[in-house]
Amino acid sequence: MTHLVGKEYLAAIEPVDHNNAHTLPAFMYLDEDILGLEKTAVLENSWQLVGHVSQLQRSGDHIVAELGNKPVIVVRNADNEINAFINVCRHRGGPLAYENGHSNMLVCKYHGWTYTLDGALKVAPEMNNTPNFDTCQFHLPKVKHAIWQNLVFVNVSDTAVVPKLETMLDGIAQNIVPIDLAQMQFSHSDTYYVACNWKVYMDNYLEGYHLPMVHPELNKMLDYRSYQTTLHPWYSYQFSPLEQVDNPSNFYGEGKAHYYCVFPNLMLNILPGRLQTNRVSALNSGETLVTFDYFYSDIDSQETQQFIEQDIALSDEIQKEDIQICEAVQKGLQSGCYEQGRLNMLRETGVLHFQELLRQQLRLIAT
Repeated sequence: MTHLVGKEYLAAIEPVDHNNAHTLPAFMYLDEDILGLEKTAVLENSWQLVGHVSQLQRSGDHIVAELGNKPVIVVRNADNEINAFINVCRHRGGPLAYENGHSNMLVCKYHGWTYTLDGALKVAPEMNNTPNFDTCQFHLPKVKHAIWQNLVFVNVSDTAVVPKLETMLDGIAQNIVPIDLAQMQFSHSDTYYVACNWKVYMDNYLEGYHLPMVHPELNKMLDYRSYQTTLHPWYSYQFSPLEQVDNPSNFYGEGKAHYYCVFPNLMLNILPGRLQTNRVSALNSGETLVTFDYFYSDIDSQETQQFIEQDIALSDEIQKEDIQICEAVQKGLQSGCYEQGRLNMLRETGVLHFQELLRQQLRLIAT
């Protein structure tokens, strides 16, 4: 039963008193209609990471992604420029590409309508005798894109609800010095299906409160007592010194572990010599797809290859632990035995920050 009508939903998206901060109510993680609103009001109304410039090196290289309900394709054209379009043919809605790849033209997989890498319709098979038909009338809808530290972002919204990408990410590159993300090279991707609402996964990422219970090996590496969260307009930042003294668990070396959560669904996990991005996609109210992309400095060296093996092993273990707890939390939310809980304002300010931004975006379409 939908909660979109009635006082319960409207109360759930009202601003929270920080002196009496509660979580979102359980129904916000269960209702398909609420997820539909989140896709249109939040996921389609924000900057979304879709890939890396190393995936777009040659003319014709392309990346495909889905932003909420909107399919997009990002392609490098013959003039070495990057363009982003809606990945929907103007004929009868077929896809121009199913997956990342390379093509000299964008050819619809349904009826073969063919577009240039600039989105102009070039060929429409057997349409010559169709009255009042002109290929010049058809062009793939262009969407906004931006590049930050060689990461490619797209925004399909026509509104100005969120600022420019560089404004949203302001301060990150400067704060992580001497780490330089722009010098890192793409290594590989992993994907995970998680039986939970996308917000359960986000909430879990946004606090270190669960580290001692859920991530024992990671907890040995980080200094939990010094673990802190700071809040910025469009992202939260969690950081901790890396434990150095007699600590065989830490193979990352000296420095800090930097964890950035960029609203609404992007994580940047930055450690010395390594960037891991997490993109969280809502499949339905109880299922989430998480895409991990890995980037490293000096990627071809033997030392880095050994480092990558260790990094992947630890990351896989952490992800298994996160999946287990997130799926258990989803079952708790579905049980009917839980409605809402209090937030720990020492450890869970990032959760509140995310949920307040979400409420803010949902209020924009509720008024």
